[in-house]
Amino acid sequence: MSSIYHFFHSLSSNRSQFKTTAKLENFPFNTELLSCSNVGKFPDLAIRINTQDELFRGGELIELKDSKSYAISSFNSTVPTGRKKIKKVITSENSTIKRQMEAAGDDIDSLRERDVFYLVRGLSGTLAKVVLVHGSFFETVQVNDLISGSFSQVLEERIHESGIEIDDDTKQAIIDVFSEQKSFSKTRHVDNASVKLRFRVMTEAKAEGNILNRRKYPEIEDNTLNLVLPCHDDEMEEILRLRFKTVFGEKAMTQFNIFKFKHHFNGYFLAFQQKI
Repeated sequence: MSSIYHFFHSLSSNRSQFKTTAKLENFPFNTELLSCSNVGKFPDLAIRINTQDELFRGGELIELKDSKSYAISSFNSTVPTGRKKIKKVITSENSTIKRQMEAAGDDIDSLRERDVFYLVRGLSGTLAKVVLVHGSFFETVQVNDLISGSFSQVLEERIHESGIEIDDDTKQAIIDVFSEQKSFSKTRHVDNASVKLRFRVMTEAKAEGNILNRRKYPEIEDNTLNLVLPCHDDEMEEILRLRFKTVFGEKAMTQFNIFKFKHHFNGYFLAFQQKI
């Protein structure tokens, strides 16, 4: 049996090590739950696809975010998102991930869209906050809209500075062309140039999107381990609680502080919180 809940259970069992492990990538993750592990390349970890129980699909993709403060480190590899098509993850450049998943016994195409989670650890002196959070916490605007909106600002600045006049239709066409991250992720070769150029999209969490920020999200307390899931209605909350109870057992649930809190831009989330 494998799912993000089972993965969180394994984190809970070893939670004291979050304060002593120097690098998050060296945390003793339960490899039996994983279909791949490639630290430094998205995804850092992936959960095995689960075919034994309809309550758990598994297959979740996980990126590790480690920081020596309560500021979340930059998202360098991919713009954070809540779900991701597996065909966009398994490319010719990421063939190692495909081989690992197949070796783990996954039928990759059986789950073509995966939930994305971020395991975020922030250290502040002797204090620590650890959050396994669904990517929708960071994706409050669609990725294409985020990129095109940012590129639109660059274009407007250059038009203003250069004094060039561009009609609205042409301007919008240019913005639409540059709305996908893949436009910037390739290395470019220019004739007679002795260097290669590669544009890179880097993403940083604003205060309202920083779940470690004690002013914006005081509910996420110091020295706690948290599982944070989108929870926009009562029916969804019931399902989330059922999945959690199925993995942990009703008695163990008394060890957790379970509560809903409001994201500044993206509705309500349900948290399962435990002291480290």
